[in-house]
Amino acid sequence: MTSRKLFTKDHGQLDDVDVDDLLTQLSAEELEMLSKEVDPDDRFMPPDQRTNYHCEREATGPVNRKQLIDHINKIALETPDQPEAVPFVAGTVRGKKWIPPEAPVIHTREDEGVSFHLDEEYEQALGTATEEELVDLAAILGFHSMMNQDQYHASLLNKGKVGLGWDGVTKASQPKALPFEPPNPTDPEQAIAKVTDDDAKTIEVCLNNIKLSDDQLTRLFKGLEINTRLEVLSMSNVGLTDRTAELLAQAIEKNSSIRVINVETNQISANGIVRLFRALLVHKSVEEIRASNQITAHVLGNKAEMDITQAIEQNTTLLRVGLFLEFNDARSRVATQLQKNIDRHRLRRTGRAPRNLTAGYILKKALPGQKPVDD
Repeated sequence: MTSRKLFTKDHGQLDDVDVDDLLTQLSAEELEMLSKEVDPDDRFMPPDQRTNYHCEREATGPVNRKQLIDHINKIALETPDQPEAVPFVAGTVRGKKWIPPEAPVIHTREDEGVSFHLDEEYEQALGTATEEELVDLAAILGFHSMMNQDQYHASLLNKGKVGLGWDGVTKASQPKALPFEPPNPTDPEQAIAKVTDDDAKTIEVCLNNIKLSDDQLTRLFKGLEINTRLEVLSMSNVGLTDRTAELLAQAIEKNSSIRVINVETNQISANGIVRLFRALLVHKSVEEIRASNQITAHVLGNKAEMDITQAIEQNTTLLRVGLFLEFNDARSRVATQLQKNIDRHRLRRTGRAPRNLTAGYILKKALPGQKPVDD
């Protein structure tokens, strides 16, 4: 049984005493003295209430960190060192000397300076493998990406030009410097004038990488509304926004000659892209549209992708779409519809399908007394 003695005295008779009654009999000064003697071990209490020391001095001003550190360093330097109980003797070891544990011995395989360790079963399997089997294993594990094509073939053939075989060291080939792409020589004002005048020779306009003002874009799209010759319009990285994209959508709804539209790398939002795809349903003359890599719409979102998918499924002439779709359902449905459109276009081109189809090559079942009707 645990001893109930405190300072060699038995205090077992205090077990039945109510502590709250004792505290109510103490004065304020006695409670303060008691709180200084007791240090509660409660981590939820503030530190200033858990410590026995309470500073009663008045604050001298705001805290100056540099001055406080200098003062602490000064006190540390001025405080004398405590003398050791046992004088220091050179060469004398006191206490137990620490001896590092022995490192486990790992059996390694030395192969021209390369050390590695394998389990016994892997060591046995790879020890009898041929070079062709090792190449196949490296391809399965993805090790082929650790070297380029030159290193790979040189290692296989052991040419000695780039590599020295599988037992040697290969080096990377020098990258080929590609020339800079020349700037776009198209004059935007001249292109806008040709589109507005419905020039018969202007069937393609490329304005890629030319920053166009809102006034130029407005005049271009106004001219596109009445144009009957233009077939290809490339406007990649020209500064298109939702406002100017709305003007482009209105022009597409009024133009029936355009076949290819490229608006990649602009600032069109997801709603603006949906608006463009819905505008294609008016005349259904566009066969290819590219609208990926938008600065403000890297990820379209589920709702926008479903709206775009529904617009594509209603379009029977669209053959190619350049747009990143995140969700598998949208990608699958779009790919299926584009394949149907390509098959339908091939049938029309080879003359095996009527050219007046509007919703696909569908042969409806005739009612009794009626002939089948091609929709």
